Amino acid sequence: MIVGSPKELFEGEARVAMTPASAAALQKLGHECVIESKAGVLAGYADEAYREAGVEVVDNAAQLYSRAQIIAKVRPPENDEIAQASGKTLISFFYPAQNESLMQRAAELDVNVIAMDMVPRISRAQKMDALSSMANIAGYRAVIEAGNNFGRFFTGQITAAGKVQPAKVLVIGAGVAGLAAIGAAQSLGAIVRAFDVRPEVAEQIESMGAEFLFLDFDDQTDGAETGGYAAPSSPEFREKQLELFRQQAPEVDIVITTALIPGRDAPKLWLSDMVDAMKSGSVIIDLAAERGGNCDATVPDEKIVTANGVTVIGYTDFPSRMATQSSDLYSTNIRHMLTDLTPEKDGVINHDMEDDVIRGATIAFNKEVTFPPPPPKIQAIAKQKPKPVEKSAEEIAAEEAAAMKKSGRQQIALLGLGAVLMFFIGRYAPASFMQHFIVFVLAVFVGFQVIWNVSHALHTPLMAVTNAISGIIIVGALLQLDQPSAIVTVLAAISVLIATINVVGGFLVTRRMLQMFQKS
Repeated sequence: MIVGSPKELFEGEARVAMTPASAAALQKLGHECVIESKAGVLAGYADEAYREAGVEVVDNAAQLYSRAQIIAKVRPPENDEIAQASGKTLISFFYPAQNESLMQRAAELDVNVIAMDMVPRISRAQKMDALSSMANIAGYRAVIEAGNNFGRFFTGQITAAGKVQPAKVLVIGAGVAGLAAIGAAQSLGAIVRAFDVRPEVAEQIESMGAEFLFLDFDDQTDGAETGGYAAPSSPEFREKQLELFRQQAPEVDIVITTALIPGRDAPKLWLSDMVDAMKSGSVIIDLAAERGGNCDATVPDEKIVTANGVTVIGYTDFPSRMATQSSDLYSTNIRHMLTDLTPEKDGVINHDMEDDVIRGATIAFNKEVTFPPPPPKIQAIAKQKPKPVEKSAEEIAAEEAAAMKKSGRQQIALLGLGAVLMFFIGRYAPASFMQHFIVFVLAVFVGFQVIWNVSHALHTPLMAVTNAISGIIIVGALLQLDQPSAIVTVLAAISVLIATINVVGGFLVTRRMLQMFQKS
């Protein structure tokens, strides 16, 4: 089939859904590729680059829609584009919950729509997760925009002219965009704090060197219930959340908000009083501006400065501001989606509605609206196991007593078995064998007990074995020192010396190694 990408009509959009590299990969799947002239210019891809990759370049959108059976776009289609895509497959961002009438019209016109923003967040679909790809770029770009509008360094410095304090950055929402922002701000030397309603992301935040802001709230929302996205918070939780933000507002220099809930307007998290409490020269980057913004002062697609000198940036085109990188990632997501749609790699589309990924992303199929999709058969994030109930002191004492009784019974049983074994050996074995056997048993027992009582901090896995063997050798040799044979006595003394050097030297080396990891 023929896959085509038109020029984006949305004002200021610089991304393109097909790059020369992705086109080459699509051709290996058996598809032909066509693109509208100058569709990739703003992303850094000239028409000649597409021709070299074997892509047909057409003069206008009308020619492209007449040639292509699969339309790959970035932004949701305009009404005219939906009309031209009648009877075809459309792959693009669509936001069906916010564009119900457009989705209904697509179904009426027999347009099979695959919304890249509806790809389910399961492991197999990560390679097609365009929302994450674009959010990653948006989070990084947000830090760059903040640095461009912030009047100081991110990192702290001590110079001849004086000391410069590091910037304090607060990231609200630790999804893909939030984590990208944390990583970029941390690498620039800022003090980074982050908050998310999902407590399970705390480890990710702290592993990147940022501080996770915990709330003292028992019924904290678990985002696992909504497929990895944040869920709406209760009124009580929201009040605690806002109280925390009010405490942070006078301290932080840069706030980056990324909080979004699928199918809803962005929650208001940074209110007017928090903006007023910030220092002059502070910067707020609102990555949720396209859905109304997390900040009360946000104006979509604009940068404003408040009365108290706080810069609020509500740009909605952060990925488009890095068009080359965005186009590379998004076109790769499209290519992976078409790989799943072309399982035989013969250029024939198999729109399998039994497939979790394809069904989840399909919002219109065979003249029917198929949104919302059923939940995927595989959970995005496993539900957390319930925490074990803490035991009382009495229960712990009872368990320890039971364990000691069990251990005592086992030791008595072993001693009884050993006594029976010794009885039969003594009854039938010669006296010379018994003498050596008793020496061996005592050596093993005493040597094991000597090494067992050594502090575990002095044992490496290798030292534990070698010291146990050396202990047995020492005890056995000591028992042979009083033998009438001079040769036996000399050999026993040499054994004691060498084994002692091994044990003492091993402990000294181990202690020295441990000291290397201790703070002075």
